[in-house]
Amino acid sequence: MVRNDKDVNLPVMCFLGPTASGKSGLAVRVCLRLARDGHPAEIINTDSMVVYRGMDIGTATPTVSEQRAVKHHLVSILDVTEPSSIVLIQTLARAATEDCLSRGVIPVLVGGSALYTKAIIDEMTVPPTDPKVRAKWQERLNTEGPEALHEELARRDPKAATSILPRNGRRIVRALEVVELTGSFTATIPDGTFHWPNTVQIGLELPREDMDRRIADRVDQMWQEGLVDEVRALADDGLRDGLTASRALGYRQVLEFLDGEYDEDEARRRTVSGTRRFARKQLMWYRRDDRIEWFNALDSDLDDKVVARVLTALSADKED
Repeated sequence: MVRNDKDVNLPVMCFLGPTASGKSGLAVRVCLRLARDGHPAEIINTDSMVVYRGMDIGTATPTVSEQRAVKHHLVSILDVTEPSSIVLIQTLARAATEDCLSRGVIPVLVGGSALYTKAIIDEMTVPPTDPKVRAKWQERLNTEGPEALHEELARRDPKAATSILPRNGRRIVRALEVVELTGSFTATIPDGTFHWPNTVQIGLELPREDMDRRIADRVDQMWQEGLVDEVRALADDGLRDGLTASRALGYRQVLEFLDGEYDEDEARRRTVSGTRRFARKQLMWYRRDDRIEWFNALDSDLDDKVVARVLTALSADKED
């Protein structure tokens, strides 16, 4: 039976871990187990690319059967030409989480980017964004280059310029956008205070060699399932014009292959190496957070242990 008491402090579960660690599959299995035990749970996507319609293969979007088995929020909700941002994902994911809690449903947050996840579960103020302002600075980046924009940033906000490398075009564009909208750019880092006090972070870890192998296997599977054809179709729908979607791992490399910058084998190789670098960066972020409870992704009893941890959090909730 669904609990409708809005005063009940249900836990907010957050599944973390590097790419290919098995977060999404684990979330589905755990939600099904919890539902059978009378604890309804729903999944909230916090990945900045799974929000795009049609980008199914390269982002490992939950399958139709998985979405039928467990309700998913924020999956395939944007066209590839629409921008995605931390502000947008934070707003939508927090609203979905509050909706679950109000209905007595355990929210299970699952995503890829550590920064996006932290922006949702931690007390973190994210500067505003405006697609038109960002597009203006992005166009100047494309025509003038990052060094010229860095000089512009130094004129407008010297302190911000000293904290951003002159070649980091993406961060420079974001800083100039914020400066134009607010008058100054201040990078905010979460201070370790949860937005929802009863938040539990479940981290999946596995040896680097296993992670690297899984990533290579996933990329091979993406190619076998037709990633190139998927990207070709999305390009016809404006993928190249999407400031966010076009940068997704795998999609950027295939677009460059289709544009003749290198061959298909090189596109696949670059997708593997880029994904491995991204996974290592994810782990660096996660390792800074001592609130994460780590579980062995290869443990045969993983599902049982994670379900037990959720039930412990529920028991603590009842005692409160």
